[in-house]
Amino acid sequence: MSLPPGFLDELRNRLSLAQVVGRKVMWDQRKSNTGKGDYWAPCPFHQEKTASFHVDDRKGYYYCFGCHAKGDAISFVRETENVAFPEAIEILAREAGMPIPERDPRAQEKADRRSELIAVMEQAVQWYRLQLKTTAAAEARDYLARRGLSPAAQERWEIGFAPPGWEGLREALGGKGVSNDLMLEAGLLKPSDKGKAPYDTFRNRIMFPIRDARGKAIAFGGRAMDPSDNAKYLNSPETLLFDKGRSLFNHGPAREAAGKGHPLIVAEGYMDVIALSEAGFPAVVAPLGTAITEDQLRLLWRIAPEPLIALDGDTAGLRAAMRAIDVALPLLEAGQSLRFALMPEGQDPDDLIRAQGAGAMRKVIDAAIPMVALLWRRETEDKIFDSPERRAALDKALREKLRLIKDPSIRTHYGEAIKELRAELFGSARRARSAGPSRGPWQKGPQVLSTTKSSVLVSADGFEDHLREAVIIAAILSTPAVLADFEGELERMESAEPTHRQLRDAILRHAHDTGGDLRGAVSADIGGDVLEKLFGQSHVAISPAVRRAGDAEVARMCLAEELAKLNARRSLPREIAEAVEDLSGVADEGVTWRLGQAALAMDRAGRGNNEDKAEYDTGANGARMKRDERDAFERLLDQINYGKGGRRNS
Repeated sequence: MSLPPGFLDELRNRLSLAQVVGRKVMWDQRKSNTGKGDYWAPCPFHQEKTASFHVDDRKGYYYCFGCHAKGDAISFVRETENVAFPEAIEILAREAGMPIPERDPRAQEKADRRSELIAVMEQAVQWYRLQLKTTAAAEARDYLARRGLSPAAQERWEIGFAPPGWEGLREALGGKGVSNDLMLEAGLLKPSDKGKAPYDTFRNRIMFPIRDARGKAIAFGGRAMDPSDNAKYLNSPETLLFDKGRSLFNHGPAREAAGKGHPLIVAEGYMDVIALSEAGFPAVVAPLGTAITEDQLRLLWRIAPEPLIALDGDTAGLRAAMRAIDVALPLLEAGQSLRFALMPEGQDPDDLIRAQGAGAMRKVIDAAIPMVALLWRRETEDKIFDSPERRAALDKALREKLRLIKDPSIRTHYGEAIKELRAELFGSARRARSAGPSRGPWQKGPQVLSTTKSSVLVSADGFEDHLREAVIIAAILSTPAVLADFEGELERMESAEPTHRQLRDAILRHAHDTGGDLRGAVSADIGGDVLEKLFGQSHVAISPAVRRAGDAEVARMCLAEELAKLNARRSLPREIAEAVEDLSGVADEGVTWRLGQAALAMDRAGRGNNEDKAEYDTGANGARMKRDERDAFERLLDQINYGKGGRRNS
């Protein structure tokens, strides 16, 4: 099977070996360190009880210390699926979303050409390094010294200099037998549009070699010494070796450093990367003259699950950070996101380190914020929301961004975080509007809040909710065919029980990729013992939806009833809490109406026949509710009506 050069490297880069292997093994959670891409499990190739099979997800290799099996994603699929190399490639390419290239009879010829080009690039690296030591590079050496780069650091980073002439590199490499065609193909020369000989791409520039993850020289970045030059920084053109949207500066060393526990930092340019690395932050990379691309994000997540974006603290840097958010949102997965280290205004990492030292940079990194916080800042900063229309516009913009998130569990958590930030923003605005020098004795918002929390929000029968959640989850796992009808409600189902949240999120993760075996996929994801405990509960076992597993009609009826009851039980405390928040000054009839509607919803949903009727009574507006709920509800109505100037008639 002939494949184009670089296809297999790209395939390995796009895949997570841990995900490929994870379909066949159960990870040892105590021994694994997922944050560092370090996974352990019992070996799938021989029988054992201990976890001696090791996967290094960052490097893309596995090794068993028992049977000594080793390899990469391709060899793992070949061995576990018992398929030949071409079939293994097809399986992995489908998973990575990569089309298999057409058979290329010239593949070997291209591979040989790549090797030739890499050899030419290495010669160019050495020539540029020699030029930095010449008299013509005195100004460049002074500039590097002013930027704090010692001669030893310049050697470590292989920094060079392209002299001002038009043919210095061409003549030097040509004298060693390198053809103009090879130099043109490597991006070292440009063709003349005047019919003359090709000329050097880089002239009068400080040169930074760009190497791929395996350390091969594939391109250059050049910093202009002439302030009037059209491009301050110039990268090599795209070539057979270099695709700037799929490459990272300092990729290989950063991957190695991140594997040793250093945080992965994404900076804006070459000098920032060098300054950070020299200051003790070795796991640092930079995109190459572009905004961060999807492919670069995937490369970053192969190195670390939560890279830190540390772009310049100016308008352009913030714009780049905001663009990174839009690229990342559709790609988010559990445990895979971005954080943002916001630089002081007008400074980049290099500026900050030279001015205040590595400690100042450490503080910025330690204060990095999650992506949802920067998304909120983008949509709200320097804006005023003093009208319903402006608030509605904010809600619309945020909804559009949340729709980009494909993972339903992450989308739910983002929605919850946005809701909290929104409540804080508008709650602060309400408090500011209502604050004044004179508060009458009838303004008892804090007292109402305290009373409500103590009676309903804290003392509500959470055990009943717990039982209903268990039946809902078990019903879906017993009859997965009905999940599509209830997926939205399941996604919105809030739970105080960690196990129920874990089960819900696992169901949503595997909702569309199980081939019908949802229960098996969830078991493989979070462990069979969790499901055994769920289905072992007596109230779950006797549920008709569980006893008649696979009966879609019974499952739908059961889920519709349980979800309605669960939502009705929770709607009243929620409405009370929101009403309390809305009580600024004298409440209006709208608050009373909202509370009455919430109470009526509980009556419409109905109660199970086995519930203790003695615990219920008829409350305000004729709705049945638990006595503690009724008491708190009626106390709240008293507070509202008292604020209007008179108590409610009993």
